[in-house]
Amino acid sequence: MDTEEVVSDWFNKWETGDFMNLPITDEFEHTSPFGTIRGKDTYLELVKKNKDKFLNQSFTLHDSFYGNYKACVRYTASQGKDFKLEVSEWYYFKGDLIDKIAAYYHIGEIREERKLKE
Repeated sequence: MDTEEVVSDWFNKWETGDFMNLPITDEFEHTSPFGTIRGKDTYLELVKKNKDKFLNQSFTLHDSFYGNYKACVRYTASQGKDFKLEVSEWYYFKGDLIDKIAAYYHIGEIREERKLKE
């Protein structure tokens, strides 16, 4: 599979709830504003404990880039009628599996001292 097919499989597995069969390496690392999760087993255990936050989402892909060993996708994740999250993710591959993901999104309010003046 090429990187586009692997990323498509990644999103399909999330949308169908088949997270136990994600196309990831045993050494998989996921970095996000929440920190870095290391190891496939650790990642899957976290998802199991937080199914309400991870499952039943749909994804609208806006932009993407697919190279030989990495890819980048900008998308909107939606869950129910009240949750939407704008995300950009970089995917790094080992063979036909995702080895690392670096996810970028906003997770909270902007501190007062960081707000722009109007």
